[in-house]
Amino acid sequence: MFSILDTALDPAQLRCALKDDGAGAFASFEGRVRNVNDGRSVLSLDYEAYTPLAEKEGERILAEARAKFPILSAACAQRTGALAPGDLAVWVGVTAAHRSAAFDACRYVIDELKKRVPVWKREHYADGSSGWVNSATGEPRA
Repeated sequence: MFSILDTALDPAQLRCALKDDGAGAFASFEGRVRNVNDGRSVLSLDYEAYTPLAEKEGERILAEARAKFPILSAACAQRTGALAPGDLAVWVGVTAAHRSAAFDACRYVIDELKKRVPVWKREHYADGSSGWVNSATGEPRA
């Protein structure tokens, strides 16, 4: 359940898809657009993804999480397009019988997503300039 969406992410709707009466734990992560990066005021940003590969790699990461941790389900949604500070850019949700597995798997999914999924962001700054930024580190792209 990995998706790339060009519309606003709805955490309640995403969470609902993971409903399981066997789950004693639900853990989630919401990544939002910051208004400052590396000391520069950010007005907006554009996310881009190579969707076919991003979806394939995202599904692979979710499968790895299910194999590595005793969880019931996991899902992730990545936003593309123009976003403003405060907008939700990425969401991860995990259900498990116990909280430890849910927390561990949630962190694994977001960390691997940042390392491996082909998503890029271009920040637009208050001074009128813009630049591509490494999605994983927040640093300017070399």
